[in-house]
Amino acid sequence: MTALTEPRIPVRAGWTSLLFLANLGLWLAFYAPIQVLLPRQADLLAGVDKEVVFGAVTGIGAAVSVVVNPLAGMLSDRTTSRFGRRHPWTLGGALVAAVGLAVLAAAGDVVTMTVGWCLVQAGLNAMLASLASALPDRVPVAQRARIGGLVGISQMLGTVAGALVVTVLITRLAGGYLACAALVVLAAAAFVLRTPDAVLPTKPAGGLAVARFWVSPRRYPDFAWGWGCHFMINLGNAFGTLYLLFFLDDAVHHPDPETGLLVLMGLYGAALTVGGVVAGALSDRTGRRKPYILTSCALMALAALLLAAWPTWTSALCAAPLLGLGFGIYWAVALALLTQVLPSAADRAKDLGVVNIANALPQVVAPALATPVLAHLGGYAGLFTASAVATLLAGVLLTRVRGVA
Repeated sequence: MTALTEPRIPVRAGWTSLLFLANLGLWLAFYAPIQVLLPRQADLLAGVDKEVVFGAVTGIGAAVSVVVNPLAGMLSDRTTSRFGRRHPWTLGGALVAAVGLAVLAAAGDVVTMTVGWCLVQAGLNAMLASLASALPDRVPVAQRARIGGLVGISQMLGTVAGALVVTVLITRLAGGYLACAALVVLAAAAFVLRTPDAVLPTKPAGGLAVARFWVSPRRYPDFAWGWGCHFMINLGNAFGTLYLLFFLDDAVHHPDPETGLLVLMGLYGAALTVGGVVAGALSDRTGRRKPYILTSCALMALAALLLAAWPTWTSALCAAPLLGLGFGIYWAVALALLTQVLPSAADRAKDLGVVNIANALPQVVAPALATPVLAHLGGYAGLFTASAVATLLAGVLLTRVRGVA
């Protein structure tokens, strides 16, 4: 298979397992800091201003990811290395992220903490741009929801495994960061060294002008509506998860918020696995994508409304599996749908980088919006209501996609 042809040969279990492992390492290195280590470090460095510091650091880091993801994707689309056009970016991104995690491990002030997280975001988003391209590069359409489901499960397991590593196995802040650094590099190296990557024989024509990032909504309306749906889903998810540790501490008054978070992540993860596997198989079998995504929107909105109406530990135990089931269905099927509305095979990674802006931009927007919501619009109840509204709007935008059933 050449670099620009539509894949026809089904991928095998070995390749899928290594892709899963690489994604697992990526998401562990992302979620262990953002769910546990960064909030803990913000508390140590800023005390009563922990929410402001945490929001600022994650917001600046997300702004870096908005730029790096499509840029790395565009550069990988044009990479003619003898090692392939994606693998150098996968391993290079993991190494940059590891450096950033080491900086965080030594950070003694907010500025150094911010620099470290920006490096982590830059490295992980370069890695994400290359790994996301594996789906349209190597996987036939008839397999994409199933493989997409496994990618979604890797994200969930990265969340759970990351929380387990830094709250149970390694409890020191610096040790947690360094463990994440080692794991992301090992996972990336396993995928790069054990799988093939098609070589691009000649660099595509055209420069790296900013205009190349633009995908016209008029020419490619399905891509635009799919992007909007993806943005709103991730905005709703960011509203619902960014402050979850603080929610357990300040609103639920859980006696051990970190352990509580681990329990919720376990329930979330089990339900996500079921949703991703079942929905991925059914979607590929029927060839339909939209009904499953609409179902996922409804489930995630219901989970957020439960937390808004009843901020209790019992409610959280009910909401976590609902959210996991919905998100598992969404990631399995949405990844397949989004790869089916990409404008060009020559720009797959760049266009998926534009899609991934819809992952990263909510991490910038959500902290900025969450602060006034928490202060003036109902506290955590207002925040979870905003999560539900954003998720339901995602379903409305999805109905405008015409080219995929």
